[in-house]
Amino acid sequence: ISGHTVGDFHHAHPAPAKHDHVVLHLDSGVRITFNDARRFGAMDLMQTGAQDDHWLIRDLGPEPLSNGFNDSYLIERLSNRNTPIKSALLDQRIVSGLGNIYVCEVLFRAGIHPKRKAGQIAAKRVAGLVPIIRAVLEEAIAAGGSSLKDYRQADGELGYFQHGFQVYDRESERCVNPGCTKHIARIVQSGRSSFFCPQCQR
Repeated sequence: ISGHTVGDFHHAHPAPAKHDHVVLHLDSGVRITFNDARRFGAMDLMQTGAQDDHWLIRDLGPEPLSNGFNDSYLIERLSNRNTPIKSALLDQRIVSGLGNIYVCEVLFRAGIHPKRKAGQIAAKRVAGLVPIIRAVLEEAIAAGGSSLKDYRQADGELGYFQHGFQVYDRESERCVNPGCTKHIARIVQSGRSSFFCPQCQR
């Protein structure tokens, strides 16, 4: 497991390193280290089978590639919601595991402005977000994730999804959609950058 947002697990390293917070020494002689420079990760011990009731997990929404995440679920959770769609999709209580990069990419493909109120989006368009979310994540997984700063895969290799970004981190660059002459814009929402096309995401 590896990722710059919640820390990295390392099993092939010669010596302790900065930001090593938990070190597991196995009977086989293998050492597994949890390294978390940004201190976003967490580790806890619990009874087997009790994870669903743990306070860090029990309020999380379904994972976007699971059966529990479907069009009827998302329509119900976003119905009458007054928060911007970007914020709603980043809310881990609605869907867990979606990050800023992927929500920007999803909303671009869906043609939805990040500031649009979630509850004002037609049910059909909300339903259409589900396959787009899955497609973006599956493409990112196939590419090994997005290496922007320090993220690496479990084997130490860089991810390559960033080479396929259509809007994220492309402020002032030309929109990739054929026939669109606009340039990618950036706004800040809740301290996070949102990238979008002002023409394709009105």
